[in-house]
Amino acid sequence: MKITFLGATRTVTGSNILVETNSKKFLMDCGLYQGQKKEELMNSDEFLFNPGEIDFVLLSHAHIDHSGRIPKLYVDGYRGPVYATKATCDLCGIMLPDSGYIQESEAEWQNRKRRREGKKELDPLYTYDDAINTLGLFESVAYEEMFQIDSNIRVRFRDAGHMLGSSIIEVWVKEDGKEQKIVFTGDLGNNDIPLLREHVDIDEADILITESTYGGKTHDNKGSRAMKFLNVVSETLERGGNVIIPSFAVGRTQEILYEIQKTKQTDDEEIKRKFDEVLNAKVYVDSPLATSATEVFLKNLDCLDEEVQQDIREGKKPLEFNGLRFTQSVDESKELNETANQSIIISASGMCEVGRIKHHLKHNLWRADSTILFVGYQAVGSLGRKIVDGAKNVKIFGEEITVNANVKYIEAYSGHADQDSILKFIDKFTSKPKQVYVVHGEEENALALADAIKEQFGIAVEVPCHGDVYEIDLERIRKTAELKSPNADIFIRLKALEKMQTLKEEVDEMTSMLQEDLKEETNDTKVKELLEKLKTLENQIVEILK
Repeated sequence: MKITFLGATRTVTGSNILVETNSKKFLMDCGLYQGQKKEELMNSDEFLFNPGEIDFVLLSHAHIDHSGRIPKLYVDGYRGPVYATKATCDLCGIMLPDSGYIQESEAEWQNRKRRREGKKELDPLYTYDDAINTLGLFESVAYEEMFQIDSNIRVRFRDAGHMLGSSIIEVWVKEDGKEQKIVFTGDLGNNDIPLLREHVDIDEADILITESTYGGKTHDNKGSRAMKFLNVVSETLERGGNVIIPSFAVGRTQEILYEIQKTKQTDDEEIKRKFDEVLNAKVYVDSPLATSATEVFLKNLDCLDEEVQQDIREGKKPLEFNGLRFTQSVDESKELNETANQSIIISASGMCEVGRIKHHLKHNLWRADSTILFVGYQAVGSLGRKIVDGAKNVKIFGEEITVNANVKYIEAYSGHADQDSILKFIDKFTSKPKQVYVVHGEEENALALADAIKEQFGIAVEVPCHGDVYEIDLERIRKTAELKSPNADIFIRLKALEKMQTLKEEVDEMTSMLQEDLKEETNDTKVKELLEKLKTLENQIVEILK
């Protein structure tokens, strides 16, 4: 058996793993890259395998960084089944066509510029119709159902507790009279996520492939997140500003709505007071996709935790309350930027890369009375990550926007397990894996988790790079090759451009500081410090040019 890592390697997006056995070739996930320009280029690459030779796809969950390249797989000739839970199939039914629409829109935006420059127009990665056609490949599988691919391969999906329908995938592969078991966590849930059940424990595996989004970190205390949320919202509303929450339309939005609703059920008078302030404000969910996803949640009650199911059986509506408004049209969305004040606006995308959230940021980032509240992971290179990391200015729709708003991040809302949770997950194995592969994490977090696993369990651990191929049997696991992306040769240039952009931002900031000093006519100490920094920057630029 061979395993080739083709995505989410030392980065968080683009999940894609190829497994080749004596009888079949199959993929686990086929996701889009998001965030960094050098990675997004890989979305349009030819696959490093023949899509027509793939027998089936196992999809861990619906998030676009795990499912978003399946329509491209279809366009390139794949016609086999895509196995996933019913909830994942339902969610992909709205998310993949939406992604196709975004691909078409982005291609048209680029082509308008290319036409003016006399350049050849670009085709979208795939279209809305391509995504619709792809949905015919999806086959739903129930949690805990063991199903046979053929006489040598059987599969089971287990609840990962990350989002509606998310799965840990167990695969048993029989070769040469021996059976090996692969366990792929997909995205492992941060237990105690509102709405969802906790992830299941796994008994045994020969090979474990685990995510590491927060592999080097420990989440804040979950018990305090509701109070932190209410404090941020209450303080912002008292200032007269808006609370803008960039949120993934599927999963996080519904969890936040539920958390707001449940917070009312408390004996704490301070929480009640602040909760009443929230209810007196208007809460807008500005995403048609979120509206559709909320309907999918209510059609898949078996995926929700028992408390939520009981509420619904009693006639309660856990995802609704009086102050809640869903916007549907673009005109309604635009109107929010003209009329909404002292409001909470939840809008996609969660990383601020596409969608209506960019308009809300444009109209609120410059306002000192508003707050941008992040509740999900921000990939390196994304607009959201730049804001979280403290950027003074960001460019939105070609316009430079000053960041005056308060920027807050409540990490406890994350849907991903942290290092402690992943180690506990591995500890629950009664028969520990012989080999662990760490994926779906920035390099620093992936390496930190790998070190922690080695130290605690003494298990062999690898942190694969893109294209790494491993040959596996029960006696021997070894790296045999490395497949090269067609875009690999230009990555170094893109990396240089990113460094130059960072240096430019630093120079711009120093220019502003120097201009302020000239106005104030202060002493020369700061100016001398700036000159020293400029000398350092000059040396860095010289090195880059070399």
